[in-house]
Amino acid sequence: MAFTTTTATTPQNLTAFTTSSHKPTLPFSSSHSLTFPTHPTKTLTSRAISTSNSTPTRIHSLFTARATSSPSSNETTFHGLCYVVGDNIDTDQIIPAEYLTLVPSKPDEYEKLGSYALIGLPSSYATRFVEPGESKTKYTVVIAGANFGCGSSREHAPVALGASGAAAVVAESYARIFFRNSVATGEVYPLESEGRLCEECRTGDVVTIEMKESKLINHTTGKEYVLKAIGDAGPVIEAGGIFAYARKTGMIPSR
Repeated sequence: MAFTTTTATTPQNLTAFTTSSHKPTLPFSSSHSLTFPTHPTKTLTSRAISTSNSTPTRIHSLFTARATSSPSSNETTFHGLCYVVGDNIDTDQIIPAEYLTLVPSKPDEYEKLGSYALIGLPSSYATRFVEPGESKTKYTVVIAGANFGCGSSREHAPVALGASGAAAVVAESYARIFFRNSVATGEVYPLESEGRLCEECRTGDVVTIEMKESKLINHTTGKEYVLKAIGDAGPVIEAGGIFAYARKTGMIPSR
């Protein structure tokens, strides 16, 4: 399925998603704002906190069965290691074009797609997101700078991250197409930070994201940071993507 959007250069509201066949319109409130700042200059707020050693929590992918008792997005917590990247990470770095022949609806190819997530990063990234020979990453959260997911409109980008086992991306800002594809596929939570967490965190830091309180806790440094609320996009991701959400809410017939 394809979603036609343009990269936002100024903050604006995300009001609806449309699909190419049934065309359900999701009930996003016009008063709710999901902004896409290019380079906001804000002061990070932090305070000392206690450490935690809880087990990493991950979301289920669009292509695997979800537990019917899964918590709502407002109650979701992710915990694990973070992987830090910089500004303008494009879709060719997230998943190079040579791997786009893989079909995510086929379980073996979905898993293989995850093994190539972020393989296009330059050699300056000494630590690989997914170790050679592995199909899953040990990093639960990707922390990025501005304009994450710029480039092509390939849905494979958020799918590859979700297939690798990552639960969320926390970026200073996103290319709108990546944000929308993340919501539409239900693969990863695209969360926005209030500042440049990519300069505050380091790859391998232990972090927790608490969706209900919209905050990220870095247990390694003992600081916590405010995140922008995911808002009405949260239930769509939690349901498993736009079609799963449409079926769940009765917008299109259930299978």
